[in-house]
Amino acid sequence: MNILEYENYEEKKAHGDDSFPYITYLCTIPLDFTSVPTHWHNEYEIIYIKKGAGIISLDLDYHHVKSGDIILIVPGQLHSIEQKDNETMEYENIIFGSEILTSKHNDFCYNHFFSSLTKRTVQVPTIFNASTCSYYCDIAKCIDSADEICKTFPHGYQLAIKSYLFQMFYIIFTNLPKDTTPVKRKKSLDKMKLIIKYVENNYADNITIEDMARLCDFSQSHFMKFFKNNMEVSFIEYLNNYRLTMASRLLLSSSSSIIAIAMESGFDNLSYFNRLFKKKYEMTPSEFRRQYM
Repeated sequence: MNILEYENYEEKKAHGDDSFPYITYLCTIPLDFTSVPTHWHNEYEIIYIKKGAGIISLDLDYHHVKSGDIILIVPGQLHSIEQKDNETMEYENIIFGSEILTSKHNDFCYNHFFSSLTKRTVQVPTIFNASTCSYYCDIAKCIDSADEICKTFPHGYQLAIKSYLFQMFYIIFTNLPKDTTPVKRKKSLDKMKLIIKYVENNYADNITIEDMARLCDFSQSHFMKFFKNNMEVSFIEYLNNYRLTMASRLLLSSSSSIIAIAMESGFDNLSYFNRLFKKKYEMTPSEFRRQYM
């Protein structure tokens, strides 16, 4: 699978057929890619861990996940996937548009259930595992059933998939506690999404703390503190790490020279790029290209 097609910060790529946006990817970290940085999109996403273990962040909170775990990501939710130590993680990635679950007219299900997810006014469980979730098997059965029918795509398979998705959300909503609360830190998360999108669109250019503070309508000192409190790294560390991730993609997807890739990724100093790259990946860009190609 091509990571440049899969991973994009505010992903704009259409998933599946336009009339039925539902698609499944099979992925392995680190064989397909070393990580999927923090991003978001307007579709629902299910990550179903099949083998191994890894780290997934949801709204900037990090969780260790393992074989069997099911992660539900709602539209607009910040999330990332990382390798845990030297472990390999195989997982199924299901992405589907919210239009599968709603109609174009006044829709009771959307108004009473799904709008609360997209507006983040209700907090639903996002990680389901067999040891802590009493209805885990019911959730897994819905996904397994959808996977099974997608092996052959018989006539009318769309009806079956919709029914399994509705059944899954029925199980989730009927098991919600009565005192569900809105997502915490929503304003901070919205501000972080603004920052992440700016980096996505401008990482190849010169980006300063002054630029980012102005974007957020913060003082420079407040911006640096705000970012560090939310991401647990400084903005410069984050920016360099994002640029290195993009450089690693280019090393495997293009035949450009290393100096050209460094420049395209936002580094105007080759020795600085090489030093940071070796620190992150424990090998030089040339060694990385040879090993993963």
